[in-house]
Amino acid sequence: MITRETLKSLPPGVVAPGYDLAAVRPGIVHFGVGNFFRAHEALYVEKILKDDPNWAIVGVGLTDSDRSKKKAEEFRRQDCLYSLTETAPSGQSTISVIGCLRDYLLAPADPEAVLERLSDPSIRIVSMTITEGGYNIDETTGEFDLDDAAVRQDLETPERPSTIFGYVVEGLRRRRAAESKAFTVMSCDNLRHNGNVARKAFLGFAKACDPELAQWIEDNATFPNGMVDRITPTVSAATVRKLNAASGLHDDLPLVAEDFTQWVLEDRFADGRPPLEKSGVQFVDDVTDYEYVKIRMLNAAHVLLAFPAVLLGYEHIDEAVNDPDLKALDLAFLNRDVIPTLKAPPGMTLEGYRDSVLSRFSNPAMADQTLRIASDGSSKIQVFWTDTIRKALQNKGDLTRIAFGMAAYLEMLRGVNEKGESYKHSEPTFKDRQKALAKADDFESALQLPSFDPWRDLDTSALDAKVVAFRKQLRAEGVRATLRSLGL
Repeated sequence: MITRETLKSLPPGVVAPGYDLAAVRPGIVHFGVGNFFRAHEALYVEKILKDDPNWAIVGVGLTDSDRSKKKAEEFRRQDCLYSLTETAPSGQSTISVIGCLRDYLLAPADPEAVLERLSDPSIRIVSMTITEGGYNIDETTGEFDLDDAAVRQDLETPERPSTIFGYVVEGLRRRRAAESKAFTVMSCDNLRHNGNVARKAFLGFAKACDPELAQWIEDNATFPNGMVDRITPTVSAATVRKLNAASGLHDDLPLVAEDFTQWVLEDRFADGRPPLEKSGVQFVDDVTDYEYVKIRMLNAAHVLLAFPAVLLGYEHIDEAVNDPDLKALDLAFLNRDVIPTLKAPPGMTLEGYRDSVLSRFSNPAMADQTLRIASDGSSKIQVFWTDTIRKALQNKGDLTRIAFGMAAYLEMLRGVNEKGESYKHSEPTFKDRQKALAKADDFESALQLPSFDPWRDLDTSALDAKVVAFRKQLRAEGVRATLRSLGL
C-alpha cells in the first residue's frame, strides 16, 4: 500500500507530492469523496499546496454501509494517499500520488469530529460532490423537501445530524455562536448553477431549523456556481490490478481519469480561497455560458449515447461511440438539435468542442461504464436535455432524435437488454409510484414520470406520440433497425 514511508521509494515514473506532507494544514472539508472529486478538485488543490500549504482537504463520508466502512479503513491504512493515472486517447499516461487529502472522517462513526472540523475557523470552504439528485429539491415544487425522513430527523435533533444539510447548518450555527466567519459552500456537482441549487437546499433547511440563523447564513456565506468537467470511471477490482501493474504500486485506492480536465468557477468566496488559478481553474464573473455548452453538449450526448448502448448490451462508452449507428445519433443530435441554439463562450468554437467530446468518449483507457452514465437518468434528463427539448417544442422543430432518446431511456428502465440479459439500473429519486410507472407494460403511462416535467407546460402531444411510436418500434425491431430508420 501507499504510505508516507513508501513515498520515499516510489517506482520510476510515479510523481510524488511536490510539498512536505507534514507542513500542510486543512482549509477545506469535502463531503462525498468519490472518484470524480479525487481526480478533479483534489488534483487542482494538490497543485497549489507548494505555494499555499493552508488548503489541504478533510474528506467526509456520510453513510455507514459496509462499502463506506471499507473505504474509510483503506484511507486510514494509506495515510489518505492514492495514485491517479491520467490517460490520453492515444494511450499515453502520467501517474501521480495525490496527498492533499489529509484526513478522512466517517460521519456516522464520529459525528462530533465532523462538526468540530466544520466549526474550526481554519476551514474556509466546504465543498461537495453528492450527485445531481443529492440536493433534496422536490421535483414538483422546486423547493427543498422538508418531508424527507432524514431531514425531519435532523430538524428535530440538529445537534446530532445525519444529512449533509444538518452537518453544514449546524457547523455554521456553531461558527455564528463563536463569532467566526462563515465558510464558502461550494458545490462541485454536475448541475447547472450548482451554487444556486446548493444555496436553495441549505437555506431551505436552515429556515426550517432557525430563521435567524438562515438569515445570517444568507448574509455571510457564499455559494459560487461552478462548471466541472472530467471523465472519471468507476474502478473495478480488475482495473485496480491493471493500474497497479502499470504503476508498480500497491495501491488499494487507485483511480484513472482522462487527460482532459476543466473547472470554471465564479470568484465569490466568503473567507478567502486557494490560488487555484495557478493550477488551471478559470475564474469568471458568470459561469452560465460555460455551463450551457458542457451540459447541453457533453453531458446531453453522453446520456443519449448510454441509453441505447445499454439496450444493445455495450458495457463501455468507448465501445458505444465506436458503433457507427450510435455515433451518428450523437453527431446528428449535436449538429441539428444543440449547436444551432447554443451560444459559445469567448475563445471556444462549438464545432471544436463537439469533436473533443466525441474524442474523449472514445478513450478506451476510461472503460467508462454505460450503466454508470445511464444511472440517475431521470435527474440527468431534466438537467441535460431540458433546454434543447424546450427550444425544439417552442420552435416546432424536428423532434426525431429527442423522441428516440426518451424512448430508449424508457425501454432501458425495464432492466433487460436486447440479448435478454438483466442489469441493475439505479434511479435514486424514484419513489414507489415512479418505479411502477417505469415498469408498466403499456407504452404511454411512463410519460408521466417526473423525468419529463420541465417541458410539460408546453404542447407535448407531437413529442409524446413520437416517443410512444419509437417505443413500439424499439420493442418490435430493436435499437439498430430503429436508429437506421431515423435518417441520421
